Amino acid sequence: MEHDADDKAHFDPGQQPARLDECRRCPLWARATQAVGGEGPKHAPVMLVGEQPGDQEDRHGKPFVGPAGALLDDALKEAGIDRHDVYITNAVKHFKWEPRGKRRMHKSPAQREFEACRYWLERELAREQPRVVVALGATALKALLEQPGARLNAAFGKTIEHEGLKVIATWHPSYVLRAPDPQTRERARGELIDALRRAGRLANR
Repeated sequence: MEHDADDKAHFDPGQQPARLDECRRCPLWARATQAVGGEGPKHAPVMLVGEQPGDQEDRHGKPFVGPAGALLDDALKEAGIDRHDVYITNAVKHFKWEPRGKRRMHKSPAQREFEACRYWLERELAREQPRVVVALGATALKALLEQPGARLNAAFGKTIEHEGLKVIATWHPSYVLRAPDPQTRERARGELIDALRRAGRLANR
């Protein structure tokens, strides 16, 4: 049976902590191993934003180090981009999960959770000042555009201008892994690579 972190954790949506590991803006911190911040060179021209840390990211404290991260690494290589040249982060910084047997299974963050975590994303955007931001999945797109109704499919193939940001949207690598059949997986993988390639070209203009 899942226990809601609201029942056992103090949280303060108005809190403005100086350090990510001090964050109590939403309840997710209570069940996570640790907060997972972004990683990459200062002022990287391309920033990749995913949804939230997964099980492996939660354990290791680094973004995109699990199976989705391995797929993302391969996609970046095919797009002609070195992972060490991009800044990688997530819209939500704590792993939200529910138990399934002995496993911790990913659970999509609620709107209030990614709205609370917008505080950290804004700090990363202001500090890194990327030329292009790639939204990996719908949650990242909603967080970046601050539009809960933003639809991923409607943003494909476009460069969206939002408050000085150039945003390109594509599939989250975990979707590519979970797609129901080989044809869908191959199509989604190709679309992910194409979006990364477009972001690289746009950042180098």
